[in-house]
Amino acid sequence: MATPLQFVSSKLYPRLTSGRFNNLRVLFVVLTQLIYFGLPWLQWQGHQATRFDFESMRLYLFGLTLLPQDFIYLAAALIVCALGLFLWTMLAGRLWCGFSCPQTVYTEIMIWIERWVEGPPNQRRKRDAGGWNADKVLRKSTSQGLMMVFSLLTGLTLVGYFTPMRELAANLLAGHIGGWEAMFALSYAGFTWLLAGVLREQVCKHMCPYARFQGVMFDRDTLLVAYDEKRGEPRGARRKQYPVIALHAADKPQGACVDCNLCVQVCPTGIDIRKGLQYECIGCAACIDVCDEVMDKTGQARGLIRFSTQHAMEQQLPVPSLYQRPRALIYSGLLLSIIALSATGLALRIPFKVDILRDRAVMSRESNDGYVENAYTLRIMNTEHEARQYRLQADTPGLVRIESPLLTVPGDAVRSFNIALVADPAMLTSGSHAVRLRIISNAATAQTLEEEARLLMP
Repeated sequence: MATPLQFVSSKLYPRLTSGRFNNLRVLFVVLTQLIYFGLPWLQWQGHQATRFDFESMRLYLFGLTLLPQDFIYLAAALIVCALGLFLWTMLAGRLWCGFSCPQTVYTEIMIWIERWVEGPPNQRRKRDAGGWNADKVLRKSTSQGLMMVFSLLTGLTLVGYFTPMRELAANLLAGHIGGWEAMFALSYAGFTWLLAGVLREQVCKHMCPYARFQGVMFDRDTLLVAYDEKRGEPRGARRKQYPVIALHAADKPQGACVDCNLCVQVCPTGIDIRKGLQYECIGCAACIDVCDEVMDKTGQARGLIRFSTQHAMEQQLPVPSLYQRPRALIYSGLLLSIIALSATGLALRIPFKVDILRDRAVMSRESNDGYVENAYTLRIMNTEHEARQYRLQADTPGLVRIESPLLTVPGDAVRSFNIALVADPAMLTSGSHAVRLRIISNAATAQTLEEEARLLMP
């Protein structure tokens, strides 16, 4: 029985393939990295488009500022991710793992670097099996050095989502960086190099929890990379001029599989897809591309290995549509409902927060004109990038006036103001009275927030 150390030490050398699914994987690698590396540099209304500020506990998202009070939107986002995971896994298995997972994307990049510096799989295998010489040291040190540089760039980019990216870049060019920034950048870079540059497929096979519990979300109509055993068996070598009617030694019709083992050689996790459904399969479809090439060369129809479902493969039926699967419709309905509710909430969200605190030093006092005055501290938090002015209104009977300074709050700031509510004692009885105070923004689209204050009459 193999030990854990043997699993880790057995390095795979996946063969490079081409085809429509390989092109799609390359496209996803490029798109995901353009988004990841480019987003911190993107400016929106004069500020970094996406950034989480730990100091002020604010999330800046394309002009939208979310505060700890907006935790409900984070909860909704997590629910959407969970339902999306259930739906996607039920529909397409581990297709996310094969095309978009960061582990897969970074592993692919590391393999590209290794191929570029050290050569194709056969050369790398022979070089690793041989002794150390100047060429091996040079190539190994160059490839590992480039991997570490790329990993460091990923770490610094991650920090740029928390520290303003342009400020971070300026500090780096000046030769200094904060302690926390350095620690996070080096930690993320180290894990990127270790997981994608060293462990690679071992993470998907032995460490990733998704591979372990995905089976409970599968059903017989889940889309998987599948080998058509009925068409492919029995295997055997053949030439292009000998079609499927060629005979085996046992006078059995020969299957379409020519037993070239190329599907194993291109697999990034080293499995044989012809052995059936295996949890190590990440759905990258590299075996589909290479098998289609073999089918073309041998004059046979493509699709010996293809995306299909267990039910469709057994019954030789087409893959069922989404509307034919009730569970998919339920997941989709819940997902769309939560997204719609969250989007509506964000669209109707008032971009300022207000707190009204009573001046506890003075419960109530008589003003110069004989009215009763209550003093408060009005705290306004403006979450927009531009400065805003606000005004106060109240329609409570007996309330004579509201005394307040000019309520101007700079963009993305908090200001406190001293205000007073002045009431006529002849119109209000003694005791506590509720006052609905309206705070109105003087923006182009005026928005109103109501807060309750208690008016004390002697």
